[in-house]
Amino acid sequence: MRTCAMTVSLVAVGLAAAGCGGSRQEQTTEEAKMELTSSAFQNEERIPEKHTGDGADVSPPLSWTDPPDETAAFVLVCDDPDAPGGAWVHWVLYDVPPDIRALPEGASPRDAELQGAKQGRNSFRKLDYGGPAPPPGAPHRYFFKLYAVAQPTGLAEGATQEAVMQAIDGHVLAVGELMGTYSR
Repeated sequence: MRTCAMTVSLVAVGLAAAGCGGSRQEQTTEEAKMELTSSAFQNEERIPEKHTGDGADVSPPLSWTDPPDETAAFVLVCDDPDAPGGAWVHWVLYDVPPDIRALPEGASPRDAELQGAKQGRNSFRKLDYGGPAPPPGAPHRYFFKLYAVAQPTGLAEGATQEAVMQAIDGHVLAVGELMGTYSR
């Protein structure tokens, strides 16, 4: 008979279902929280034009605090839940090496330090960062979410946000979030 071990960390950020011995039981697991920051903008502040579709359209620099020791890779997703047709995905970066603690401005898996990382397909149907470009009106919110995961996704380059999130389901050890706004 197998037993379940509950992982307990300092800060609860979500609930997950864990399966034991072939049957599914609801259990609470707590994921650690990492601090995700940018030198380009503060949490809940306006994203500089340089990092938008109105500017150079380069990804902002990002950095984060140390993840749990068991971290095997990172996944980064940026999306806009305020888009008129539903959430708009701006960036999907996955299988980022576990020793990385920052992404430079304009980060790309083509960079030597990001060897092994993969770009996913965003809502612009591109394999790269696509900055904010909302319709005129109220500010939109852009959530940069970083996940420390216990195993790489195993996905080929070009996966969708949905496929990446499905691949990490049950393997998330810690989460960090940074939200910026932008309007035209």
